[in-house]
Amino acid sequence: MHIILGGTGHVGSAAAATLLRHGEAVTVVTRDAGKAAHLVEQGAEVAEVDVRDVEALRKVLKRGRRAFLLNPPADPSTDTDTRERETVAAITAALEGSGLEKVVAESAYGAQPGEGIGDLSVLYGLEQKLAAQALPASIIRAAYYMSNWDGALETARRDGVVNSFFPADFQLPMVAPRDLGEAAARLLLEPVGQTGIHYVEGPRRYSCADVARAFAEALGRDVRLVSTPRERWVEAYRQLGFSEAAAKAYARMTAATLDEPEEPERPERGKISLENYIAALVGKQSALAM
Repeated sequence: MHIILGGTGHVGSAAAATLLRHGEAVTVVTRDAGKAAHLVEQGAEVAEVDVRDVEALRKVLKRGRRAFLLNPPADPSTDTDTRERETVAAITAALEGSGLEKVVAESAYGAQPGEGIGDLSVLYGLEQKLAAQALPASIIRAAYYMSNWDGALETARRDGVVNSFFPADFQLPMVAPRDLGEAAARLLLEPVGQTGIHYVEGPRRYSCADVARAFAEALGRDVRLVSTPRERWVEAYRQLGFSEAAAKAYARMTAATLDEPEEPERPERGKISLENYIAALVGKQSALAM
């Protein structure tokens, strides 16, 4: 049995679906079992659990042999760094006494020690906590999720605008969630002794201008990129509903991504291009609107 945290999210559901296609037994962990109906139809079991409940999560983990660990993002209206560190602590505490033989954990490009730099430091902390345990672990350092652009569809369709915190020509490693889920499934199926850090990104790197062009092609209309200058990042995040602490953390994370990009020598390459991802996103939303 494979236990999948974040089993109804973009990456977790892709990992679960891939394992189910391979005939593997899967339990998806979610706070809302109703969102897992499509996976239940494919043969998954569901555990409705808050991952911050250590005892309840440990009880679920005891059902399995291997687990995919994904630290859920905190509500941006809160102090996200503090909340996400608390969740990391709960998840890693639940591993103790779970009887698992191996875990695969989702991290991020640029994960590094520090304070107030959002997921980069939170996920580095997850990596370090796993390294301190005897449980074998494989780490996926994921490139920038293509799904982070999902929210741009509304303004692209309505106003012909895609907003970005990065300059138009900045080449950013991006990856489709499905490629990450398939990588996670593959690592879960590897022998216990095969561990280490795995960098996963898409077929090639893309600029934010490429994102605007992909939306323009998929929507059949002109779409331009509007880049927010660095001095307005915190203000812009606040306007999106972020708390002051979260806005500052995300601004620092954005700066670290821009100024200190991680350049792995041989990243694993996913198959889904940015153009295909956005075309599918537009098609899906159009179908839902009908």
